[in-house]
Amino acid sequence: MHSEMEMLRCAIVRGGTSKGIFIMANELPDDPVQRDKVLLAIFGSPDIRQIDGLGGADILTSKLAIIAPSSRTDADVDYTFGQISTTEAFVDYGGNCGNISSAVGCFAIDMGLVKPVEPLTRVRIHMTNTNRILTAEIPVKNGKAAVEGDCAIDGVPGTGAKITLDWSDAVGGITGSLLPTGSAKDTVSAGGKDYTVSVVDAGNIVIFINAGEFGLTGTETPAAIEADNALMQLIEEIRGKVCQQLGLVKNWQDAASQTPYQPFFAMVSPPSDHSCFNGVKVRQADVDIVSRLLFMLHMHKAYPITGTVATGAAARIPGTVVNELLAETVRQNVLLRIGHPSGVIPVEAAASVQNDQVTIERIGVYRTARMIMEGHVYVRKSVFGK
Repeated sequence: MHSEMEMLRCAIVRGGTSKGIFIMANELPDDPVQRDKVLLAIFGSPDIRQIDGLGGADILTSKLAIIAPSSRTDADVDYTFGQISTTEAFVDYGGNCGNISSAVGCFAIDMGLVKPVEPLTRVRIHMTNTNRILTAEIPVKNGKAAVEGDCAIDGVPGTGAKITLDWSDAVGGITGSLLPTGSAKDTVSAGGKDYTVSVVDAGNIVIFINAGEFGLTGTETPAAIEADNALMQLIEEIRGKVCQQLGLVKNWQDAASQTPYQPFFAMVSPPSDHSCFNGVKVRQADVDIVSRLLFMLHMHKAYPITGTVATGAAARIPGTVVNELLAETVRQNVLLRIGHPSGVIPVEAAASVQNDQVTIERIGVYRTARMIMEGHVYVRKSVFGK
C-alpha cells in the first residue's frame, strides 16, 4: 500500500482552544495549487467528517500552520495560517488564527528552529498572512517548550504553562488601518433594516454589533444561534456587505465562498449572570462584556485570540459599539474580561488618543499549548500527479 503513498512529516498541536496540523514548508510542493491539493488531502477535505484525513471535523480543529525558517531579519520563524474548509476544496489564507499562533513558538523551539533559553524564550513570529510580527514568551524546561503549569483557559481542560502573546504589531494587519471604514461606527442596510456596526482591524477584521439589535440577550449558546436560519442569513448579509465595502469581494453575495474565514462577526452585550453550554457559570461581576462570535459561517464555541485582540482594541476606541457598552471604569482599565460561550477570556489592551487618533500601545493575551502527536501522514501519490 505504501508504494502508492507519499509520506510527509507533520504534527498535531493544540494551541489555546484550537487544534491544528503543523507542517514544515519544505514538506509541501512549491506550486500553490498543488500545495493546497496536498493539504486538503492531509485533512480529508472536502468532507464534513474529514474521515479520510487528519482533520477534526470541526472549524476549531480544521486548522493549518505552515512553518519555515524566518524570511525576515527581525523575526525567528515564518508562520502561515490556513483555515481548511470541510465543505469546499478551499484553503483560506485570509487572516491569522491567534489560538494556533500561540503554539508556533513552542513548535519552533521543539523543532530546533529557535534556540531554547530557560526559563523564558522570546520568539518573534513572522505571520506571513499579514506580514506582521507576533512576539511570544514561551516557558522552557530542559531545552523544550514547557507543558506543565498553573495557567487555566476556559474551553481547555486542566492547566498548562502560560504563554504570553503581544499582538501590538498586528493592528491594521489586513487593511492597513485600525478602523478600515474610517469611522468608529457605520450603518449597514440588510434585510430591510439598518444596523449599526463597528469594524476593527486588529489581529483580524472583526465586525461588532450589539446583540440587542437582533433581539438577542447575547448569552445564547452557539447551537441556539445557529439553529435560527433567518438570523444566520441576516448575519451573513451584513458581513458580506461590509466585505464589499472593504473591497474584499466585488459582490456581497460572494463573501461566503470567497472570504468565509474573515471578517469575523461578533455580537456583544452587557455583563450578566449566565450559564455556558459546557456547564461553566459566568457571573456578572467577573466579566466586562459578553460576546458571541461567528467565523467560517459558524458560531465559535469559545473565543478566537484574534477576535480577543480586536475586542480589546475596540474597547479602547471611543465611540465603537464595544466601547459604548462598557462601564466608565472599565474603559480606563488595561484589563478587559470577555464572556464567551465557554467561559471568560482576559485581554490586556492599552491605547492613547491624540487629536482623535487612537494608537494601540499594547494587546496582550495568555494561552497554553502543547504538542499532541508528531509523525507522518500518508497522502496518495495521485494527489501529487504521480
